[in-house]
Amino acid sequence: MLKVPPFGVIPAMVTPMTAEEEVHEGSLRKLTNFLIGGGVHGLFSVGSQGEAWALSHDEKRRVWETVVDEARGRVPVYAGTVAATTRETIELTRLAEKSGIDAVSILSPYFIRPNEDELLNHYKATAESTSLPILVYSNPMRTNVRISPGLLGRLAEVPGIVGMKDSSGELELTAEYIRVVPPDFSVLVGLDTLIYAGLTYGAKGSIAATANVKPALAASIYDRYMQGDLEGALQAQRALAPLRLAFTWGTYPVVIKEALNLIGMDVGPCRAPVGPLADEQRERLRKVLQGMEGI
Repeated sequence: MLKVPPFGVIPAMVTPMTAEEEVHEGSLRKLTNFLIGGGVHGLFSVGSQGEAWALSHDEKRRVWETVVDEARGRVPVYAGTVAATTRETIELTRLAEKSGIDAVSILSPYFIRPNEDELLNHYKATAESTSLPILVYSNPMRTNVRISPGLLGRLAEVPGIVGMKDSSGELELTAEYIRVVPPDFSVLVGLDTLIYAGLTYGAKGSIAATANVKPALAASIYDRYMQGDLEGALQAQRALAPLRLAFTWGTYPVVIKEALNLIGMDVGPCRAPVGPLADEQRERLRKVLQGMEGI
């Protein structure tokens, strides 16, 4: 259970797999320690970057239990409990709670397009089913469901809902989310290129996929900002940007897995139908990583 509201830079972890596309527990433990050693402020397992849509409930449980066990309380562990229905979302959230997770992030339902009252009821019913703190997760590019500032204001009044991951990529919208919620409600940006900008508007941090590869660099944006080193935070943000901008070079979420493999963290492939990068794009990615060495 979280002792303080969500804050800082929290990697949206990949789910390491073997060549046969089975969850690789040993690699997951290695990744967990690599990220904590990089100074991140939490771990987010089985989200979009973690191929949540591709894993069974039992595989998700195994991932959560492994990360919790390996983290050993050093940082909070968050879990993505996304599903298209309220029933399954509650089931996954309860499973995460039994697995020792500290808080959950719940993506708005996908494929269907519920109205605001239906979304409110979805999150409220889930919050009432668990003692875990909940982050509302908005990613309209993936779900075609947009959470309005007015709805977020209503959700912030629900006991147990403590924050939001905003992957809209719209800074004006992020600023409005922050304006309408209480000061202790944590808005975390989900677009890695906007961590610094989000902090200037009052965001509490970020859930960032690129932090898998460059955890110390990503975490330093938050740490330097909080220490008053605004120029250092901005420089770190600019240094991180090329890796995030490479996401379009392959089918999401393969780029971060390929980057991890290139730096010697064997996390394997994505689960099919997502395939590997083309050779040309892998070489482009290698050059981006080489350009980030020593940063």
